[in-house]
Amino acid sequence: MITLQTIIAPEQAICSEPDLYYRATAPVRTAQGRFTLPAGGEITFDTYFNLFNLGTWMRVCALTGLCLELTATGRLEIRIHHLPGHGGKTLIYRHRQTLSRATPYRVDLAALLAGEETGLLALEILAQGTEVTLQDARFVCRNSLGSTLGKTVGKTVQKLPRLAISITTYQRERKVRDTVARLQRFLAGFAFGDQIHVQVIDNGHSAKISNSRRVSSYSNPNFGGAGGFARGLLEAQDRGFSHCLFMDDDASFHMENIRRTYMLLALARDPATALAGAMISNRHKWEIWENGAYFDGSCHPLFNGTDLRQPGAVQQMELASDQPRPATYYGGWWFFAFPLARLRHHPFPFFVRGDDISFSLANDFSIVTLNGVVSFQDDFVEKESPQTLYLDLRNHLLHHLIFARLERSALGTARIACRFMMRSMLRCKYESAAAQLLAWRDVMQGPGFFDRNIDMQARQRDICTLIQAERWQEIRPADLVERRRFSRLPRRLRHYLGLLSLNGHLLPFWNRFADRMVLEIKDRGLVFPAFGGARLTYLNSARSRGYRLRHSKRRFFALIWQMTLTLLRWQRQYGGLKQAYRRGYDEMTTRAYWEEKLQRSTTKVAPDAPDARDRSLRPVHSPAPSPSLSPGFSLLSATAPLSATAPLSPGASGASGQAAEPPTGPRRETTAAPTTAATLATAAPRRLSS
Repeated sequence: MITLQTIIAPEQAICSEPDLYYRATAPVRTAQGRFTLPAGGEITFDTYFNLFNLGTWMRVCALTGLCLELTATGRLEIRIHHLPGHGGKTLIYRHRQTLSRATPYRVDLAALLAGEETGLLALEILAQGTEVTLQDARFVCRNSLGSTLGKTVGKTVQKLPRLAISITTYQRERKVRDTVARLQRFLAGFAFGDQIHVQVIDNGHSAKISNSRRVSSYSNPNFGGAGGFARGLLEAQDRGFSHCLFMDDDASFHMENIRRTYMLLALARDPATALAGAMISNRHKWEIWENGAYFDGSCHPLFNGTDLRQPGAVQQMELASDQPRPATYYGGWWFFAFPLARLRHHPFPFFVRGDDISFSLANDFSIVTLNGVVSFQDDFVEKESPQTLYLDLRNHLLHHLIFARLERSALGTARIACRFMMRSMLRCKYESAAAQLLAWRDVMQGPGFFDRNIDMQARQRDICTLIQAERWQEIRPADLVERRRFSRLPRRLRHYLGLLSLNGHLLPFWNRFADRMVLEIKDRGLVFPAFGGARLTYLNSARSRGYRLRHSKRRFFALIWQMTLTLLRWQRQYGGLKQAYRRGYDEMTTRAYWEEKLQRSTTKVAPDAPDARDRSLRPVHSPAPSPSLSPGFSLLSATAPLSATAPLSPGASGASGQAAEPPTGPRRETTAAPTTAATLATAAPRRLSS
């Protein structure tokens, strides 16, 4: 029998919300994965981590002989419920039995279901008269994946997947070492652990991970997540792995993630099957941040805000996971497993943010989700800063320039940039808006900009010079004093007042009579909580640090003017820019491009060679990256860089920098204005003024 999924208990270091694992009528003791119930106690596993999504498993995999096995001590009643998806639940099995640890109990689910392949399954245990300890429970199948290292699907025999777990890390030494140690312990006891290898791509040159039979560490240039995962992809290909799993270094997860992921990939009917892990915020470990997502003008995280403590909400989410996906569905790289055979494009050098979106859109994967396969990490509200907003706007614009299915008019695409900037300015985040204006102008330089700035060092310095007010600092008591007037208005009235007055930027003397508000971290990414305010103090989750922003008409209208000039240039250059990015994307997402940038050895290790495992553990250390594309990339070299000295004049048509030339025709010699922090000073002065 092959274990598909085990019932797991809370782990204090990861998540201690019991309602995500079980529901009980009496206090339950959990220790080392065991559940102990008092006499008369009842425990149900219709929860996010422990229900069995029959519909997903049967649709994606060719399962035979599905069973439930459990090991327990004491007299108990075993119940199994089927939740068919059209409301209610059906009791399909009920049996009383006295069990000992030496006698595992098996229930033939295939016979009980009689061909039913949709809905959810949930185990329920009732302690009959005495204390009961559930040692272990797991869903298993009779598929053959034994010593032949193969499986039969129809008339073909397929090898077991060889999975490379690729973790990109940058100066999170303790976190990544802990993760690697946990992975090694799990793989040592996992039935298919020999088919899995861990790769640590060390962009910070500080992780100091020791190489072993199951782990390899690589020193890599810091080209962000895109460069790190591109390196991991090259290593996985060269070692003959069939699948790769991208993981963040700041994510916490149960090792059960690896079991469920590997078994789903091993038994998948479709060789294009990929698995996208969900994400739960560390701020609220009972709430889904994203369970898959799609992109269309912005990122749309599916089931965002779902309360996983509510069985009905969990069931609705899981039953919906069996429905057709949007055409622009993608998986986040905090946990994303995919087949290398379906790879058509390597990552684009975004540095970070957006690389996972374009990767899913550009490659022919069939992406699924599975309950309990999830990472816990800081959400994007916690991480928001002028720099992350700069990165977000870049990738949003590029997706619409590159992918035909997302194509919009010039004005339709420009609305994305205008919306980003207006959202910042309405919250008095003028520094963020200036960074977003910089992002828009950088995109207009064409794909060559991303090649020249692959390490983001210059732009990081530019953005840092912009940030004066929007940085975390100690909060004074005076910053917490509020004066609320407009924010007490009825919601609808406050909403329209904020929109029509552009949050007071069209009203005289707004600083004198508008509100002074203190906003929590949950309000940081939203516009409405800022409506009615002229002085806004944002606090972090612990309320220990924050920053204060003030309304400024001068800064607002300076940015509006610069945004208008950039919009006019965008309209004129949109057609050529779109062609340049589509051809440039094809050139910059190749193996050859990343081989040149990373300057790594291309020696391959034959996966079937007797000593392949030992030789593949030898890390390849990278020398300094090459500064630019090779001469073969003629399109990209035709994109003129920005001048480093020309001034940025509000009235100059070249304020946004030189855009990419169309892919055909002679190159025009032009002098473009710079787009640096210094040139944005008029739009974002260092001192906030009223």
